[in-house]
Amino acid sequence: MTLAHMDRYDASRAEHVGRRAIVLGGSVAGLCVARVLRDAFDEVVVIEREELPTGPAVRDGAPQTGQPHSMLEAGRVTLNDLFPGFGKAVRAEGGLKLDMSDDVVWYDRGGVAAEADADLPALYASRPLFEHVVRERIREFDDIIIRDGCNFGSYEHNADKNRITGVRFRNENGVTTTLDATVTVDATGRTSRTPRWLERHGYPTPDVERVSVDVTYSTVRITRPADVQRGVLIAPEPHRPRGAAMLPVEGGRWEVLLQGLHGERAPVDPEPFLDWADTLPLDDIATQLREREWISGIQRYPFPASIRRQYHRLDAFPDGLAVIGDAVASFNPVYGQGMSVAALDALALHHELSEGVDELGPRVFTRVSAVVDEAWRTSVTGDFIFEQTEGPKPFGTDLLNSYADRLVAKAHDDGELTEAFLRVFRLERPATSLLHPRILWRVLRPKLGTARNQPTR
Repeated sequence: MTLAHMDRYDASRAEHVGRRAIVLGGSVAGLCVARVLRDAFDEVVVIEREELPTGPAVRDGAPQTGQPHSMLEAGRVTLNDLFPGFGKAVRAEGGLKLDMSDDVVWYDRGGVAAEADADLPALYASRPLFEHVVRERIREFDDIIIRDGCNFGSYEHNADKNRITGVRFRNENGVTTTLDATVTVDATGRTSRTPRWLERHGYPTPDVERVSVDVTYSTVRITRPADVQRGVLIAPEPHRPRGAAMLPVEGGRWEVLLQGLHGERAPVDPEPFLDWADTLPLDDIATQLREREWISGIQRYPFPASIRRQYHRLDAFPDGLAVIGDAVASFNPVYGQGMSVAALDALALHHELSEGVDELGPRVFTRVSAVVDEAWRTSVTGDFIFEQTEGPKPFGTDLLNSYADRLVAKAHDDGELTEAFLRVFRLERPATSLLHPRILWRVLRPKLGTARNQPTR
């Protein structure tokens, strides 16, 4: 399910259902959930293991926050609904609102995509800035309490009633305590303890899909001229399992990322970093790396596999508990889906809360699975262009990749195809929209002439 097929956030739909709700995890996913829960509870408590910064800062417990991020349309729209003025606040802090087609050069399948005629806006900023703006909006609510520096221990469980009644955790002073709640939501990410808790208490555990991509990302920040706001995205290809991005962010900076898959290890030292950039099919990234000042060291982040936990297929689950975000599914970060999926997951919870809290978890899992299906199909299908990718391959993947190859190649000369592809990439429209007769014809008709957007070196 994408933005096009989900009802927008509407606070008037919420009814009061309880005194307290607890959210485990204070990243974007957890904070979006806290905002949604606030509409139905007197108090929402966010329990976060780290001590959260007061400003934009890379968090030690979330090393991916040091890698480049953009906000896809599904996330941008939903966050603006949850936190009115979100986009303006990001830009007030130095973030940029750019057009994904006009302002970002997209190189894929041997060429540069043609510019689309339609507007395709996206927010560009560092992940720490996105998180900071969301935290500041949450802190405006007196009935949302962030308790950082606290360690979740376990769920409080009433076995007779098949219900989670709260949590046990070590508080800010290192003292183990309990807190009751009508609803608890696990937004702790890939390291979620919920599956192990379910197993220990006799519940079925979700099956796990794992698609190994063996990706490493290395990022450095360099100065950017104030009047230059463009970016570059170079997708990896089977013959070149190296990709790159140079994205403009706040503070007059570019974040430059090098990506390697399946044994290609993105470098962590300056000279190999420059040598790697020299091998890319476009010169701009290597040129800027040599001409601009480096204002950070190189940070590397490994991502071995995309993971999806099939919560929606469980036949038993305790009441009063739900799981969302990366704790359900986390994707190859190159597709930039994480924050947008987190926002859509919170939107799914919002809609299910309007039906009450009975069997909330299974209902949320069913709705979230439709969100995950779309993002999973986009990222995992793309990962399987590499023969080395291992894991369960979605039905029709090879056929879809063959079609996508042709579509993107045709997009080198056809801005309408660029638009169609990017609207799917942005989780704005479903992948099936690429099979619309108008798009099919443009993809499958014979190609005349030569490409106009081939790169020069």
